[in-house]
Amino acid sequence: MIPTTNVLIAPVVTEKTVAQTGKYTFQVHGGASKKSIAQAVMSFYKVDVANVNIVRLPAKTRVVGRGRLINRRPALKKAIVTLKTGQTLNFNDFK
Repeated sequence: MIPTTNVLIAPVVTEKTVAQTGKYTFQVHGGASKKSIAQAVMSFYKVDVANVNIVRLPAKTRVVGRGRLINRRPALKKAIVTLKTGQTLNFNDFK
C-alpha cells in the first residue's frame, strides 16, 4: 500500500487539461489505485471526488538525428479526477 503522501507526483497543467471544467489531471505513482488517488486528493485539497479515471502511457523509444542517439521516455500513469459540482482546486497549494 502506498502512503497517500506519495500517490500524487505532480499536477498536469496543459491547455487541454485546463479547458476541462470540473476535471483535474495529475501524474501519479505507478502502483496507485483509483481509491488511493481519490483519498489523496480528498486529504490534500479538502474536496469531494466524484470519479477517477486512469490513463497509462507506455515507455517509448525515439531515434534522434540520423539514428545516432536513442532516447527513451519513461512510462507514466496519469489520473483524471472529477470533482463534485461547485468545487475547484488551486494548484498553487501543491508542493
